[in-house]
Amino acid sequence: MLQAITHAFLLAIGLILPLGVQNIFVFNQGAVQKKFSRALPVVLTASICDTLLIALAVLGVSVILIGIPSLQIALYIVGILFLLYMCWSIWTSSTAREEAEPLSPKKQIIFAMSVSLLNPHAIMDTVGVIGTSSIAYDGAEKWAYTLTCLLVSWCWFFMLAFLGRRIGSIDEQGRLLNMINKVSVVIIATVIILLLKQLLQLLNI
Repeated sequence: MLQAITHAFLLAIGLILPLGVQNIFVFNQGAVQKKFSRALPVVLTASICDTLLIALAVLGVSVILIGIPSLQIALYIVGILFLLYMCWSIWTSSTAREEAEPLSPKKQIIFAMSVSLLNPHAIMDTVGVIGTSSIAYDGAEKWAYTLTCLLVSWCWFFMLAFLGRRIGSIDEQGRLLNMINKVSVVIIATVIILLLKQLLQLLNI
């Protein structure tokens, strides 16, 4: 049991720590919202989406879906287009508190679902790492493994939004957030290039 919990904790931390589109969006919303409670829609949506992906990965359903070539290609195309939009949106957004316009709860939920479920790289990681590793466990150990992955995910998003809120309250002019955004755009652009390469391989180009 302890081995399953430790294994799940290390895997989940390793997957969620890198600065990706989902993390950037949750952090930014925590920073621009006037109160932490107003960032809860993005936190809860990201957590629920991760719960769905982890559950599908552990149950093996996602492996079947990802095994369909046409679905993979569609996922990559939609994901790449959405990430391009995110690049443009982050690059042109204002980070000064007096100019920044926090998203409404509805927009937070829509964008959080998009960055969580339209990111082929994140989906492949969840299926390939968490899903594949879960095969080694059964019964209570598998439950412990799955719940640990979910707990790490939920705690991380709450902590990320809280950290964003703290930095946002200190960084009134948005200089630090602006720098973080520029670095984020570079990271997202790198992910887009990697996804394009993988898409071309799928298309045998």
